[in-house]
Amino acid sequence: MSTRALEGVRVLDFTHVLSGPIATYHLALQGADVIKVESATGDTMRHYSGHAHADAVSPSFASVNAGKRSVVLDLKKASDIESVRRLVAQSDVVVENFRPGVMERLGLGYEVCRALRPDLVYCSISGFGQNGSLRGNPAIDQIIQSMSGLMTLSGEPGSPSMRVGFPIVDTFTGVLAAHAITTSLLRRERTGEGEYLDVAMLDAAMNMMISVAGPCLAGGVRPRKQGNLGYSNSPTADTFPTGDGEITLGVVRQEQFAQLAAALGREDLMTDPRFADRLARQQNAVALRDEVIAALAPRSALEWEALFADRGVAASAVRDLPTALVHPHLDGRALKLASELPDGTPIQVLGPGYIAMHNAVPPPTRPPRLGEHTAEVLAQLGESVGR
Repeated sequence: MSTRALEGVRVLDFTHVLSGPIATYHLALQGADVIKVESATGDTMRHYSGHAHADAVSPSFASVNAGKRSVVLDLKKASDIESVRRLVAQSDVVVENFRPGVMERLGLGYEVCRALRPDLVYCSISGFGQNGSLRGNPAIDQIIQSMSGLMTLSGEPGSPSMRVGFPIVDTFTGVLAAHAITTSLLRRERTGEGEYLDVAMLDAAMNMMISVAGPCLAGGVRPRKQGNLGYSNSPTADTFPTGDGEITLGVVRQEQFAQLAAALGREDLMTDPRFADRLARQQNAVALRDEVIAALAPRSALEWEALFADRGVAASAVRDLPTALVHPHLDGRALKLASELPDGTPIQVLGPGYIAMHNAVPPPTRPPRLGEHTAEVLAQLGESVGR
C-alpha cells in the first residue's frame, strides 16, 4: 500500500484564483489534507468567465481544487476568526495569496499564526513579494509577463510584444510555491523549525526564464525574438510547413543533420558546401529552409513525424491542445487522473506531471461544493455551524 509523502500534513488554504490553488493542489495530490477557506461567495474561479456552473464548480475551478475540503468562514467576523485560529493551531502549513498586509489586518499574519503553531510553515504568494517598492501594486499573470520581459521574447523579430497564451507565470509560481513548502516541511522534520516563505510572481517569472535571464545576468547576453527558431539557433531546429499541417524539427548537431538529410531523401545536402557544418548552415539559413520546405511538401506532418521517429530524427507535428491531450502515449504516463464533479459526472484532472515508480499518486477526490465541509471541519474543532 502506497503512502503519499504528505499524508498527515494539514494545509490551511486561503488562496484563490490560480497561483495559490495550483500550489495547494500539488500538496493535495501528495496526500495533504487541504482545507480551503472561502467566503460566502467563494473563489472567483468557481464561476470563471461569469458563467453559472452546477454546484459552483467550473472546469477551471475543478482542475486545481480537486482533492480539497471547502469551509465557508467570514474572516471579518470575530467568531469565525477564532475558529480559523484554532485551525491554524492544528495545521502544518498556511498558504495565502492576498495582497501584502491583508492577512495582518485580519489578525492572521505570520507572527500571530506562529504563536499559535511555532513550527508552522507559512507561505505568502503575491505579485511582487512582501517588500520592495512594488510591494503593494496589484498584479495578475499578464502584468507580470509584461514587467518581467517575458512578453518580449516570443514572436518573430520586430513583431509586437505578445503574452504567452496561458497563465504561465501563475502556473510556475504555484509549482515553485509547492516546492518551497515541501522543502520547508523536510527541513522542519530535520530541525523542528517552521518557516516563512515569501513567493512572488515576478521572482518566479525571472526564475522560470533562467535559460535567458541567467546568461543576461552572468554575461550581459541580451535575448532576442527568433520566432519558432530553437534556443540553439540552428535553422533546422524550427517549424516548417508540410503537405498537410506543420512540423517542428529539433535538428542541431552534425550527425542529426545527416539523419535528417537521409530521411528526406536529400543526402546531397550533406555535400553542399553551404550546409557543410553548423556555422555554414546558420549563414545560409534561408536557402536551407527553402530546401527543407520543398522536401517536406509531398507528405503530411503526421506522416513525416512517423518517418522521422523511425530514423531517429527529433520531430513533432504541431498539434492543438485537445488533440495533444488524447495522444495514446499519455495513457501510460499517469498524467490524467480520474475524478468527478459533485453531481457524479466523470471528469479528468492533471496529475503531478511525473511518475513515482514506488508510490503512484492516486486520483484525487472530487472538487468540493462551496462550504461543503464546513460542518465537518468545525465538528473536528468541537464547534457547530451557526454557533
